[in-house]
Amino acid sequence: MKQIKEASKIIPVMAETDVLVVGSGPGGLAAALAACREGMDTMLVERFGCFGGNITQASVESIAWYRHAGTVESEGIGFEFEMRAKQMGASRKEPQSQSEALDTEMFKCVADRLIEEAGIRPVLHCFAVEAVMEGGVIRGIITESKSGRQAILAKRVIDATGDADIACRAGAPYQIAQRKDLLGVTVTFSCSGVHKEQFLEYVQAHPASLKNWAEKTTGKEDHMFSPYLAEPFRRAKEAGEIPGDVEIAGTWSSFTEQGDATYLNVVYMPGYDATDVRDLTRAEMEGRKQAMWAIAALKKYTPGFEKAKLRTFGASLGIRESRKIIGRCTITGHDVRNQARFDDAIGIFPEFLDGYGIVIIPTTGRYFQVPYGITVPQEVDNLLVAGRCVAGDQLSHAATRQMMCCAVTGQGAGVAAAVSIKDKMTCREVDIQSVQKALEKQGVRIA
Repeated sequence: MKQIKEASKIIPVMAETDVLVVGSGPGGLAAALAACREGMDTMLVERFGCFGGNITQASVESIAWYRHAGTVESEGIGFEFEMRAKQMGASRKEPQSQSEALDTEMFKCVADRLIEEAGIRPVLHCFAVEAVMEGGVIRGIITESKSGRQAILAKRVIDATGDADIACRAGAPYQIAQRKDLLGVTVTFSCSGVHKEQFLEYVQAHPASLKNWAEKTTGKEDHMFSPYLAEPFRRAKEAGEIPGDVEIAGTWSSFTEQGDATYLNVVYMPGYDATDVRDLTRAEMEGRKQAMWAIAALKKYTPGFEKAKLRTFGASLGIRESRKIIGRCTITGHDVRNQARFDDAIGIFPEFLDGYGIVIIPTTGRYFQVPYGITVPQEVDNLLVAGRCVAGDQLSHAATRQMMCCAVTGQGAGVAAAVSIKDKMTCREVDIQSVQKALEKQGVRIA
C-alpha cells in the first residue's frame, strides 16, 4: 500500500473525565448510564447525530423479540430502555413476543432524556480515531470532528463501538472471521401507504413460523409464529424481477395506524467486512438497490401493499459481526447452550440464539451467566469492551450480539469501570464481588 508521512502536531485536550464511553448503542448507552449512576463523571462520544446505535441508526425495533412466557432475564438498564420508551409513547406491541417494538425515531428522544437525567456529558458528531496510550495502559482517545483533531483523556475507557475500534487501535489482540463466514449486513427500510388490515388478513391466511427461515432449532420453535415474508420475493424472482443470485426474505415488525410499516428487515447481504470502508460503501448502495426491488415485489404480490411506497431507509447499515476481542476469558457456544455459571458474572441472558441459521427461543427458563472476563481485553489495561465485540466464539456470538445482551455487558462494564476508580484498582484487578454488589443495587440479576 502506498503511504505518506503525516507531520506530527500538538493536539489540544477537549476534556478530561473519569469514564469515557465510545459508541452509544445499547451497550454504550447502558455503560455510560451505569458509570454515571455510580457517581462517575462520564462522557459519551458518538459519531452520528443521535444516540442509540443500531436502534436509531439501523432502525432495529425488536430489542426483546425473544421474550415469551418462561423467559428469565437480567433486567437492568436494557429493560429500562424498553419501559421508558413505552412510558414516553415511543413503542408499540411487538407482533411475535411479550415485548415492545421501539419507535426508533422517538428513541432518539428517549436516549436524550436518559442522558440528561443522569448528567452524562454528551458529544455527538465525533469520531474516535486513535487511542492515547502510556505503555500498556489506555489514557484516552484522539477524536476528529468539526472542531478539529482533539483528545479526550479518561481514567477508564469503554469501547462500545461494536467493531472494537478502540481496542484495535490500542493494540489489544482481536479476531475477525473471513468475509464469507461473517454474518450478513442489512439495509433496513420502512414503507408508507400500507393497508394494515388487509396485510394482517393476508398474514393470517398465510402464517409463517420460525421454521420457515431457521435451519436449526430445538424443535419447540418450529411452530412458533414469525412475522416472516418470503413468498412475494420468490414470485418476483420467478418473474425475473429480482436477480436470481439475490436472496431477499425476512421479517416485518410493527405498523402505525396511518399505514406505515416501520421496520422491514428483508435485505440480508453476506460477504461484507464492516471494518473496510470500501465494503461499507458497496453494501449501503447495493442494499438500497435490493430494498427497491423488495418494495416493488411487495406492491405487486402482497395484499395491503398495493399503494405502498418507500418511507425511509435505515440511516446506516445494520451490522451483525466484525471484530471480537481476545478477552481474559472467552464465552463459548457450549456455555450458552448449557446454562454456564461464572464466578465473575455481571448479569445473565436467556438461552436465546439467532445467527448462522440457528434460532433458539427461551421459553424454558434456561439462561447463562455473562462473565466479566469477556469485556476485558488482553495486553491493554483500564480499557473495557461492551456490546457485540466481546470475546467469544461463533455460536456464542449468536447470543452476545443481541441488543439486550449488549446492554448487559455495557452495564457490567460501566459499573466495573466506576468501582475500579473508587477502589483505586485497574480494571484487570477490580474486585468482582464489589462490582456484583453494585450491579445488584442497580437492579441487575446476577444469578
